[in-house]
Formats: sequence, structure tokens, C-alpha cells
Amino acid sequence: MPRMCFVNLPSTDIPRSRRFYEALGFSFDPRFTGADNLCVVVSDTIFFMVMTREKFAGFAPRPVGEPDKTCSVLVALSCDSRRAVEDFVAAAVAHGGQDNDKPQVMDDYMFG
Repeated sequence: MPRMCFVNLPSTDIPRSRRFYEALGFSFDPRFTGADNLCVVVSDTIFFMVMTREKFAGFAPRPVGEPDKTCSVLVALSCDSRRAVEDFVAAAVAHGGQDNDKPQVMDDYMFG
């Protein structure tokens, strides 16, 4: 069985988070989606578990970071090309995400 990855993320607004991930083309696993959490299906083996800050705090070993002051997680997803990365970022920004305006090029195989 392949290993699976569950990235747990706190959210201040679950309905808004749902609209955001839906607009980016992701689906949700209804078995693990409710009023206080979402299970975003990224692939067959990768999931984002988005939950209220209160629910997240119940799992976290330390205080939950303040999203406007701290960085709590960095997630990288693969795309087929630099253009696909640019399109994905544009879609994320169009639906409420933020671009840090710091593109990164690492050798000839990674662009972020």
C-alpha cells in the first residue's frame, strides 16, 4: 500500500476555505468533511485536512500560530511546467490566496 500524506491546516473560515479549494479544482472526501473540517483530496495519496483553529488546537502540541504574523506550514505541489505553476498561482490569487512575489528557481528542475 502506498504511503499517504495528510497535511493538517487551521482555518478561520471553513466555508471560505471550501470555496477556495473548490475553485482550484480540488474535491472533498465527504467521510471526513463536516461543519468544522474539510478533507481536500489533492491526489490518491495526498490530502489537506483543513479544520477550525479550535479543532486544530486539539491536535497541535503547541499554540496555533497567528496567520497574519507567523508561517506555520509550507506545502509544495508538483506541476507539469513553469506555466502550469504560474496558472495555478494566478487561480489561487484570484480566489483569495496571496502571492509572496518571491519566485524561486532552483537549478533547472524546480520553480516556485
